[in-house]
Amino acid sequence: MSAPIPIGPTLSRIGQIFVNVHDLDRAIAFYRDALGLELAQVFRERHVAFFWIGGKGKAMLGLWESAAGPSQLIAHVAFQVDLVDVLASPQRLREAGIVPLDLAENPTDEPVVLSWMPAAAVYFKDPDGNLLEYITMLEVDRPTPTPDVVPWSQWNGASVTSR
Repeated sequence: MSAPIPIGPTLSRIGQIFVNVHDLDRAIAFYRDALGLELAQVFRERHVAFFWIGGKGKAMLGLWESAAGPSQLIAHVAFQVDLVDVLASPQRLREAGIVPLDLAENPTDEPVVLSWMPAAAVYFKDPDGNLLEYITMLEVDRPTPTPDVVPWSQWNGASVTSR
């Protein structure tokens, strides 16, 4: 099978991502106060708020207030962070009243490692049920273990450093 021929420029990163929320003010408070994102702009007449990710002008998260219903879209957003922050996030999330989750969405006290990448990650939900993730890519000097997802404490037996 041949490689696809690109039809446009080489994509290098996400510029914006949007999440549906039920209550814009509650969502603004969560993303600003619990996650520490910088509020960029709120457009009340359009029921939307924007946050900077990685600093002004880097990337944006948009929150769109929409009516609740059976067709409500639930998003999964992963935030790239440093390894030290992934490791500290279960405790920090709990202190903020947020339940840290593993990949199966079970409560956890440690990150999981997605060994095929490899990456360390902790998951959690916003007040609207959107699945959020703190993730960091890992460099290793050893073969990838199986199974594909393991707790950090099991993975951490060998040399691992943050990229």
